[in-house]
Amino acid sequence: MNNFPNPKFLLSTSKVLEQYRKAKDLADFVSYSSKTNPLITKILEAQTDSLFSIHLPNELQHVADTSRVLFFAQAWTEENLTKLTAKGITSFVVDNEADLNTLLKFLENTTTAALQITLFLRLKLQEHTVRTERYFVFGMPAAIVNKRIQEIQANPNLRAKIRQLGIHFHRKTQNLSEWNYADEIFSVLDAETLQSIDIINMGGGLPAAYANTNVDVLPGIVQKIAAFREKLRQYTIELMLEPGRFISAPAVKLQTTIIGLHGNTIIINASVYNSNMDALIVPVKLRVDYELSEKEGKPYVIKGITPCSLDLFRYRVYLKEPKIGDTLTFLNAGAYNFATEFCDLEKIETEVEE
Repeated sequence: MNNFPNPKFLLSTSKVLEQYRKAKDLADFVSYSSKTNPLITKILEAQTDSLFSIHLPNELQHVADTSRVLFFAQAWTEENLTKLTAKGITSFVVDNEADLNTLLKFLENTTTAALQITLFLRLKLQEHTVRTERYFVFGMPAAIVNKRIQEIQANPNLRAKIRQLGIHFHRKTQNLSEWNYADEIFSVLDAETLQSIDIINMGGGLPAAYANTNVDVLPGIVQKIAAFREKLRQYTIELMLEPGRFISAPAVKLQTTIIGLHGNTIIINASVYNSNMDALIVPVKLRVDYELSEKEGKPYVIKGITPCSLDLFRYRVYLKEPKIGDTLTFLNAGAYNFATEFCDLEKIETEVEE
């Protein structure tokens, strides 16, 4: 077998910071979704004022300053809360009443007099995806969110332990049709709720540009976020964004080698199973560096190294005379590039660049 170089991810620190600044320009706060690519968490913690959205205690290993963690509740207990607050974590997102009740009871019973938290109630908005039944829809109905926010606000002892009270909602990042933020939010929240909250966290909603993304709609998305923020300012409500893909995807390239070529099929020395699970889950298709238009090149299929028929990076990409041994580099490869154990594939290393 030819001695080709191993595939690798190339992570650009400067691109991470550039994307972070773009997101920060649109909001009062940014909380990077660490699960998207935890290597980027360390860069942002060292060089920005970013917060970090964390979903499991295992993820805390990537954050040194736990006061910057926004922790998402999931089937927790008062014991869980005791451990989390002992670590200095005081910001939480709750998406169901059972977990909310646990948290409020913890606050009422805590003996830590100085403890104050930031609390977001996750609002369930109508999904507009074509195949909604494929996804679990997180959050509480608007009627419940309104009721519980107003109950908290009316309880002075409880409200005193909540430094910021807010609402969280989420839009699937690559679903480019779901952008009427102001219309949706202000149509379901009561006036009393809007007067009671301090902050709204918009999870997702900032897409990355892939081969199957309509990039023409991206400027319009930015405009709608700006309009939403301006509307919130009328109520003295701050806006938090929670980007994952937007920061991580364009900051990382995947560098591979062509190891096989037959007909119009290219075989590379990597697999979607150890570099681009997004291709199966979302699915998004990575752009290829220097790919051509239909008029300029010939169509090729880019196939991963495993025997699985789903191991496809691109079903059709236009290139000019690729050869075995050529480097093939994918762009926007930094989001959800986790690996599986399929075929005992090796985990691809990441090289951090300035």
